[in-house]
Amino acid sequence: MTSNTRVVVIGAGLAGVRLARRLGELGTPALLVGEEEHRPYNRVLLAEVLAGRYAPEVIALPVSGGLRRARVTGIDRAARRLRCADGSQIGYGTLVLATGSNPVLPPLRGLFTGDHQLPEGVHAFRTMDDCLGLSKAVRPGARAVVVGGGLLGVSAARALAVRGAQVVLAQQAERLMERQLDPNASRLVLRHLTDLGVEVHTECRVRDVRCAGGAVRSVEMADGYALDADLVVLACGVHPRTGLAEQAGLAVRKGVLVDDELRTSDPHIRAIGDCAEHDGTVYGLATPALEQAEALAALLAGDAGTRYSGTRSLTRLTLTGPDAPLDLAAFGETEARPGDDVVQLADATRGTYRKVVVRDDRLVGGVLVGELGTVGALARAWEGAEPLPGDGPLLHLLTNDGGS
Repeated sequence: MTSNTRVVVIGAGLAGVRLARRLGELGTPALLVGEEEHRPYNRVLLAEVLAGRYAPEVIALPVSGGLRRARVTGIDRAARRLRCADGSQIGYGTLVLATGSNPVLPPLRGLFTGDHQLPEGVHAFRTMDDCLGLSKAVRPGARAVVVGGGLLGVSAARALAVRGAQVVLAQQAERLMERQLDPNASRLVLRHLTDLGVEVHTECRVRDVRCAGGAVRSVEMADGYALDADLVVLACGVHPRTGLAEQAGLAVRKGVLVDDELRTSDPHIRAIGDCAEHDGTVYGLATPALEQAEALAALLAGDAGTRYSGTRSLTRLTLTGPDAPLDLAAFGETEARPGDDVVQLADATRGTYRKVVVRDDRLVGGVLVGELGTVGALARAWEGAEPLPGDGPLLHLLTNDGGS
């Protein structure tokens, strides 16, 4: 395949690898360009590597076709060529940006050294290198402060606690995972972390990282309270990695703008995954990235009728502990509006909680903690967006057996 016709994918994460694999299966092989030295891996499972549950090779992704290790530094749209840091160039017929996202590094005093490097002991938690660096640094009894109580922060705190660290989690919002969970579900996650020995502070803003000899020693809260720290993990969210697209003059808002064919403002360049913004939404989640990859593979293999119309994504998380794991799932709107119908089932003894929100006879959201046997049926009812039958099936969907 010549450079004038071949598909080149920048980014060897979940979206890029899935796209390359599907294209290979459809007879349209692609060249995958990735800059990390590690084999492509499932980023969703990094917390399991940190916890010691999986070895790095267990979360490796199978790659079909060509994989080239290179850091792309620029896109020559007129010549349809990529410039790489080693001086080489790569020609393309169709270019796909699957560049992912970067961790948000909060504006804390003392966070960066003079050479713009994080101090020793301060880690982002986004890449395999981040994970392996943390794994090497953590030890039983180490004092670890996790900044951020979203999905990533909760996962990191749990993993460090499992490794024997003394963990403090500082969350600026009033509760954990406030974007995905309602207050009752957040309390169950809090209880699970507390049972693991994690000390959780909500409505707590970190303002300063204090170092000595180039290594972190403590973090200071907005109220002046200081926490001793051997490790600090920054889990403050991510932002789309759009630098290459911006330099090339592509249309970018929060992410690289794409249409229903995942085409950017340049007809020869597509974008998928965390870096892409479709219909005003940057998803930043695995399921939309994989769905975009599947849709784009069909389009590039010749199925001109395929369109990507958005993803109604479900968040799932399993927190392992010394006794039993805590499974949770959330989808859609977990907080009710005035006039909505809400059905809740809670069992304090078993630590389970289920809630669904119904609006105009349609399931618009739900959250489940504990037993997730009903999540598949609920998610299908939500994704279908069809009116619920009027003969009371919701309780059956919620209990999976008509009334547990």
